[in-house]
Amino acid sequence: MPEEKAKVIDSYEIKLGNLLTKIVIYMRADEFVPIYHLSISNISPTTKMLLEKIRREFISKVAIGMEQFEGEEGIELIKKKFEKEIKLLLDKYISSLDKETEELLISYIIRQNLGLGDIEILLKDANLEEIVVNGSKDPVWVYHRKHGWLKTNIMMPDEARIRHYATMIGRDIGKEITLLNPLMDAHLKTGDRVNATLMPISNFGNTMTIRKFSEKPWTITDFIKANTISFDAAALIWLGIQNELSTLIAGGTGSGKTSTLNVISNFFPPNQRIISIEDTRELTLPNELHWVPMETRLPNPEGKGGVSMLDLVVNALRQRPDRILVGEIRRQREAEVLFEAMHTGHSVYATIHANNAKETVDRLTNPPINIPKTVISALSLILVQNRNRRTGKRRTLQIAEVTSAGDPDVVIQLDVHSDTLKKVKEAKRTYEVLNLYTGMSEAEIKKDLAEKTDILKSIVKRDITDVHQIGMIMAKYYTGRLDIKSI
Repeated sequence: MPEEKAKVIDSYEIKLGNLLTKIVIYMRADEFVPIYHLSISNISPTTKMLLEKIRREFISKVAIGMEQFEGEEGIELIKKKFEKEIKLLLDKYISSLDKETEELLISYIIRQNLGLGDIEILLKDANLEEIVVNGSKDPVWVYHRKHGWLKTNIMMPDEARIRHYATMIGRDIGKEITLLNPLMDAHLKTGDRVNATLMPISNFGNTMTIRKFSEKPWTITDFIKANTISFDAAALIWLGIQNELSTLIAGGTGSGKTSTLNVISNFFPPNQRIISIEDTRELTLPNELHWVPMETRLPNPEGKGGVSMLDLVVNALRQRPDRILVGEIRRQREAEVLFEAMHTGHSVYATIHANNAKETVDRLTNPPINIPKTVISALSLILVQNRNRRTGKRRTLQIAEVTSAGDPDVVIQLDVHSDTLKKVKEAKRTYEVLNLYTGMSEAEIKKDLAEKTDILKSIVKRDITDVHQIGMIMAKYYTGRLDIKSI
């Protein structure tokens, strides 16, 4: 627990099975980063030390590293076998345990060997976005949604334990990490993305970086309530999506690009076929949508069986899609196919690493993507997300139209001083395109935007944050069955 002079910033509890864990976040006078202190409430420090002794004896008896198992059934068989061994050791060292306590201690030891130990508890904390192991000499770090980067009180006992965790994660999805192949990108069964490296590639020790999969998908309500986007900006994006204007979401690492892609997917109509393509599935679209999610696959250790982003983009075009969602544009050929899809009447929504609208077009038109500027005009809107690393706030930085010459023209811009999104100019090209294809006048477009803003305000006022509920509201809107008073 924190020292007497430490300033407590936050505290809460999380539960993993029958383990009750207390989290206290505090700042020490001799530290410059807050501490994330994890303690298991229903296991005393003395008992924990004894359990570590039992765990070590258990490892020497069972030789866990030699066990081979596949799938959930195999893991359950191994667990049952190990439960008997652990029960014998518990009886040897701790006599007269009641059944509930015995089950608690057995599950704790199994988690330390078949699972990821204390990392599993961190994975259960919905407040965390990132979990980072930098080696056995450095504490585990976490990125907290509210408090940013924090040091934890968790230490890896040795480099072998980190390597064991990485090997176990890779084995579950048919990948391996070895001295000859010391880099690994993988994912947990929960969808959390994992990157691992081995020494000496990472100089200070073996590493693991886990980016957590959001248990609850972000919605437009969450974004507006968090001041990430404004009602007016959201209404403009909705108008664009309703009228099938292709949109690119740009931003730096951790700025919320994928979350934004999920949010704008709230606005899709129910009568169109949507295909999403990701390296690891992170999107969750409303139940009412006609949605086919697809994932890439890396080759196995023999270099076979890989399915690339390009493979899936080309394949998606043969599935009569109305909308195509792509996790991230990285390479020239992917971009060429996607822009060709835009030119042939498909609506495309994707993310790209770029810090502003101008940089987005520069990235698209220069190596390695290198798309001719003449085709960029097929893209209608660029939505730029930004994360302030000092404050941790995520905001929509810009919304820009793409002119007929392929240049970005910012129409909405974040005023950093007031922390508000402000209209820079009217969305001229968007209005022109809508007038050309729908016949809507500028007055009718503004009336439509005002109606969408009112609907969004009602959704936020009722605090509707479930993606499927919002999907139902949108389905009613598109089919003319929505009564705004009934939201």
